[in-house]
Amino acid sequence: MNNIDDRRRAFLISALSTGLYATGSMGILQPVGAMGRIPKQLVAGKSIYDLSGEVSVDGVVATEETLINVNSVVKTGDSSHVIFAVGKDAFVLRSNSMVKVEGNSIISQIKLISGKLLSVFGKRVEKQRLSLHTSTATIGIRGTGVYLEAEEKQTYICTCYGTAELSANKDKSSIEKVQTRHHDAPRFILADQPEGKNIQPAPVFNHTDDELALVEALVGRVAPFSSGGYSSPRKTTY
Repeated sequence: MNNIDDRRRAFLISALSTGLYATGSMGILQPVGAMGRIPKQLVAGKSIYDLSGEVSVDGVVATEETLINVNSVVKTGDSSHVIFAVGKDAFVLRSNSMVKVEGNSIISQIKLISGKLLSVFGKRVEKQRLSLHTSTATIGIRGTGVYLEAEEKQTYICTCYGTAELSANKDKSSIEKVQTRHHDAPRFILADQPEGKNIQPAPVFNHTDDELALVEALVGRVAPFSSGGYSSPRKTTY
C-alpha cells in the first residue's frame, strides 16, 4: 500500500472510529451530526459501506449501490479500498487486491487471489465449514476475525480472535491450530522452506482494532475485545 492510501485509510478509520464523520452519498466524509450516528449495521439490500478509487465487482465498476453476493469477485486498483458485507460476514479489501467469495446461501470459501483482506465472520453451525485459500495456505476457521496478505510464495495471517487451523499447501507436515483472543499468534505461511518449517511466527502489522470494530458493527456485532465503544487507532505496528 502506498503512502497516499495509508494516509487516507488512517483518516477514514480515525474519523469513523471516533464517531466524528460519516460517509455521504458522494463518498465524502461528513459530520455525523448531519447524517446520524455511525458506524451502524448495514441496511438490508446494501453491501458496500465505503469505497474509494478503482473498485469492481464481477468485472463491473462498483458504486456504493452495488450488491456483492456469494460467488462475487471483488477487485481493487491502486490507492483503492472497499468496505463491504455479505450476509453476516464483513470485509475490508485493500489496494491492488482481488478476492472471490464462494458458497451457497452463505460464504463457505474465500479465495484471496492477491493483496490484503481484513475479515470478520459470523458463527456457523456444526456442518457449515468455512475456509480461506491463498497460493500458499489453506485456513479453516469459524466465528473468527482474520487479517490476510497474499503473495506468490508467502501468506501473512493474523487470527485476530477465534480459532484457525493453518496448513501450508505444499507441505502437509506444516500444520498448526491457533486459538487467540487478541492478535496472539500471527504467522507467515510459506512455500519454499524445509518440510515442517513453512509456518513461522510473524509480527502484527497493517490492521487495527478500530477496523475490526467497524466491520463487526456493519453486521450488528461487537468485537470481543471491545466494550462497545471505539478507541482512537492504536499507535502500534498494526
